[in-house]
Amino acid sequence: MDRRFNIRVYGIWMQNGKVLVNEELIRGRKVIKFPGGGLDYGEGIADCLKREWNEELGIQIDVLGHFYTTDFFQASAFDNSQVISVYYWVSAPVPPSFVNTEANERTFWMDATDISADTFTLAIDKVVGGMLKELIGGNGQ
Repeated sequence: MDRRFNIRVYGIWMQNGKVLVNEELIRGRKVIKFPGGGLDYGEGIADCLKREWNEELGIQIDVLGHFYTTDFFQASAFDNSQVISVYYWVSAPVPPSFVNTEANERTFWMDATDISADTFTLAIDKVVGGMLKELIGGNGQ
């Protein structure tokens, strides 16, 4: 049996009561997720996050601090691997008002008070969405 790990790194950018989220088409499936992606062999986690945001969104980010790392088993929805996701708080000097990347992807600001587990498609993002909802409460800050 092939046992592999798939390490993913995502950024949570919250500013002015809004959170930046991605909508992507992944293997024919529409997915709402946090911006980020897969760790390459030999790459540090923070470097991966900076690379992913720069490649996908054209944004140079600052990694501010750790938010959450997967603490349960999660099989990949896309291949035969175990997914481990790491989430960091991030920011950038100038937030984009709108980020348009590829035809099959869009990135947009969402009201923080609208964020919940139900916002996201993938299991680990759902956990993080629920954690953010608890953290934010009703004030959106």
